[in-house]
Amino acid sequence: MIHQSHIRLKQRPRGFHIVTQEIAAALPGIGGIKAGLCNLFLQHTSASLAINENADPTVRMDLESFVNRLVPDGSAYFQHNTEGDDDMPAHVKAVLIGPSITIPIVDGRLALGTWQGIYLCEHRDHGGPRSVLATVYS
Repeated sequence: MIHQSHIRLKQRPRGFHIVTQEIAAALPGIGGIKAGLCNLFLQHTSASLAINENADPTVRMDLESFVNRLVPDGSAYFQHNTEGDDDMPAHVKAVLIGPSITIPIVDGRLALGTWQGIYLCEHRDHGGPRSVLATVYS
C-alpha cells in the first residue's frame, strides 16, 4: 500500500530546525505498519531536509555557520539576486543538502537512531511556511 499526505511546516527563521515531532504527528497512520518506508519530499527550492543529531543544539548552529561560509550571501558572482542577497545562496545550499529523505518504519514508528532528528534546513531569512509531501510505503 502507498499513502501520501501533505504536511505544512510552520514558518521558521534561517537555520537548521528539528521538525521530527511535527512530522511524526502528521503521520498518525504509520502506527499499524510493521515494516515500511516514509519518503519526505520538501516542495521548495530554497530549503532542504536532512537527518542529523537531535541532542546538542550547537550541532545545528555549527552546520548553519558552515553552509553560510561555504555559500555566503551577496557574493558578486551570483547573477540571480532579484529576491535578495540570500536567494541564490539558498538555492545552492538546497542543491547541496537536498529536498528529500527516506526513513524506515519499524513497528509503527519512524526508525530514527537514538541521536537522530529530522531537520528542516531553512536557507532564507524569511522563507515562509514549508510544504512536505510524505509518501508512506507499507
